[in-house]
Amino acid sequence: MNEYEIQKRYKMITLLVLIALSVIFGILSLFVGRYPKAGFTPPSLFYTDSVARTILTKIRLPRVVLALAAGAMLGASGFTFQLLFSNPLVEPGFLGVSQGAAFGAALMIVLASTSSLAVQVSAMAFGLLGLVFSHFLSTRFRFGGALLRLVLAGIAVSAFFFSGLGVIKLVAEPTKDLQDITFWMMGGLWNASWVSIIPTLVVIAIALTILYVNRFTLNLLSINEKTSFSLGLNPKRQRTMLLVIATVGTTFTISVTGLIGWVGLITPHIARKTFGSEATHALPASMIMGSFFLLLCDSFGRTILPTEIPIGLLTSLFGALIFVIILSSKRQEGKA
Repeated sequence: MNEYEIQKRYKMITLLVLIALSVIFGILSLFVGRYPKAGFTPPSLFYTDSVARTILTKIRLPRVVLALAAGAMLGASGFTFQLLFSNPLVEPGFLGVSQGAAFGAALMIVLASTSSLAVQVSAMAFGLLGLVFSHFLSTRFRFGGALLRLVLAGIAVSAFFFSGLGVIKLVAEPTKDLQDITFWMMGGLWNASWVSIIPTLVVIAIALTILYVNRFTLNLLSINEKTSFSLGLNPKRQRTMLLVIATVGTTFTISVTGLIGWVGLITPHIARKTFGSEATHALPASMIMGSFFLLLCDSFGRTILPTEIPIGLLTSLFGALIFVIILSSKRQEGKA
């Protein structure tokens, strides 16, 4: 067995271990919460306590499933963006998606604050609109290459939506609507239910499948465009398709969870340092690590204090700490 095969087997074993750890931690998370008391609840209680059983199946289980799915989507989208843009500092909300979703959610909170479904649909619609606007503006710009124009367009669109969000905050009712907008922007999984998450889970599953199937295409798109074309790819079309898939999956995710930062930025860094830059192993690793990271933050946030800590605050805190550690270490990024 040569060195390449040994490394490949090692990476596969590591991926399987990560999957097993995520599944085990997901199961343990079902028994973590504030009922009947804060901390870990013995599984035996759920056989005798009907209230605990209802909490387990209708509140904690959909929440854990959403955390795993959302983390995988954000991790995969972050890796896709970073590879296609050849920039380790971009993330899923890079093209005006996050600010567009925040604007849409805030707008609907003010107009129809009693309907969570309306807020989700509006956030999703305006997030996708941010992508459309970014692409439209990039075709009108005359500076730089295609990717640079798209980046600049995303910055401009984000600024537009940010300004609109500020206006909505100004006119929002301070004791109700403004608080709801603030909590939505901090992110959270407390509204997770089977009815609200199933459509999102379907979209996430489709998006992750497409990205995973195209992991070899991602490798080719990360090299010289002429080389990619000579290997039978249409770089512009393939790149656009994968960016749209990653963005749509992210938009559907944050329409339910609210804004959750750093997952799509930090987990691809860890995946590349562990598995190298090649998408064959680093992409699924980003999915698994994203799931584990988001689930860890959610479990921590709903147990450490009497009141729940918004998950977006914890992902930002832990993500920033991990980011500083990574950038401060002497070890260079691994190579596939």
